Amino acid sequence: MTSSTVMNYDIENDDSFTQPVGRWSVLYYGSGHMLNDITAACWFTYLLLFLTDIGLSPRGAAAVMLSGQIADGFATIFIGELIDRFGHFKIWHGAGSVLVAVSFSSVFGGCMPCRILSTSTLKVETISYCVFAAIFNVGWAATQVAHMSMVNCITLNSTSRVVLTSCRNAFTMVANLSLYAIAFIVFSVSTAKTHADLENQYRWIAYSSIFIGCCFVGIFLSRTEEPRSCDRNVILFNMEAKEPLTFRWFSWAQAYLAFYVINDLRMGQSAKALVPAIIYICSFIVSILLQEMAWTGQRLKAYYSAGGILWVFCGAGILILPMNMSAFMYVLAIFVGIANALMMVTGISMQNVLVGEDLSGCAFVCGTLSFLDKMSCGIAVYVLQSYQSMSPTVLDNNSSITSLTVLDNNSLISTSYISVTRFGLGLIPAICSLVSVAVTCTMKLHTPYSKPLVEPLLQ
Repeated sequence: MTSSTVMNYDIENDDSFTQPVGRWSVLYYGSGHMLNDITAACWFTYLLLFLTDIGLSPRGAAAVMLSGQIADGFATIFIGELIDRFGHFKIWHGAGSVLVAVSFSSVFGGCMPCRILSTSTLKVETISYCVFAAIFNVGWAATQVAHMSMVNCITLNSTSRVVLTSCRNAFTMVANLSLYAIAFIVFSVSTAKTHADLENQYRWIAYSSIFIGCCFVGIFLSRTEEPRSCDRNVILFNMEAKEPLTFRWFSWAQAYLAFYVINDLRMGQSAKALVPAIIYICSFIVSILLQEMAWTGQRLKAYYSAGGILWVFCGAGILILPMNMSAFMYVLAIFVGIANALMMVTGISMQNVLVGEDLSGCAFVCGTLSFLDKMSCGIAVYVLQSYQSMSPTVLDNNSSITSLTVLDNNSLISTSYISVTRFGLGLIPAICSLVSVAVTCTMKLHTPYSKPLVEPLLQ
């Protein structure tokens, strides 16, 4: 029997490692991704809108996001491998959080190189935002991979792994709701008449988000114990296991949500915060409820499939929703939130089930799977933005056009470009969810150590 086999045998037979995780440990762990989540919510909801509002072209704005996604995608693989080799999850988490806080403030805080070089050309602005976007996403990847892979080294109990993931997702909802509450207040109390006013709005949102996120990072680092070291000599992951297509098409859908409610449905400015807030309130509630269930492989697949099918119907609704029925978007937002929670909690939990007791490469597995997430999202946004037309177009009431002007004869003319947000927000996520459900149904999942929680999270 080799040393790696002995270590795995000891871990599997260590009763403390297979016992359910306590409530407070779950809560402390879940708080660790708050900084990542609140900055990501701002990033994917407002980055494209912010960059185009301050003067960047749609393709230039998409290039900024793509540069970040590419950096994030490659960083997840390398950082995952380094974490597996050297361990120290909390050090990687803390270092990544520092990079996130510094670079995020540099993106939404305005073009720093422009002020240093006393120039504000579009080329310098675009390059500056691309560089800081890359730094932000490298830090984000370090924090994400360290935090996500910790689940597998904290416990072998499959139900506790789902609970930890569900709590993490619940804090994601808290982060998003906090972001949209901040944005709602900022957009309501201040009016942006110039580029400087606009940058001030987003600067307040960014700095407030960083402060809240850093407070929770401090709680996580001070109250969560470093997980035990995992054996580095075991095969990284089972090549026969098939991973569901759970990459975050939510990310590019979220990137177009603000465009959709303002430009396609022509709702009020407050809708930029209210619609996403409804989505995340519903996701938060569902995530909390999912923590109270005892999980098996079949149940994970069933709930994931239910969320995917629900998203198909939501995507169809988003695609065909006419402007004169824009209020129905609030109803759609409820079902989108439910579908998101069902798919995210169970999708990540299936990833943890596939890792199983082979803990040596858990961070590398998370990083490798995340690579598909980041690259697909960045490329999708860039392609969609590249197809925006700059030619004026006459509109009817159901058209999806941005930057409208009312002429003397009351006809509506586009002064900017044809919107593709309906496809980016509705059609593509619906197709992705349908494919992922089909793949999930073919998977074989085994869930050992499926014991209930010591204490329920809801009293």
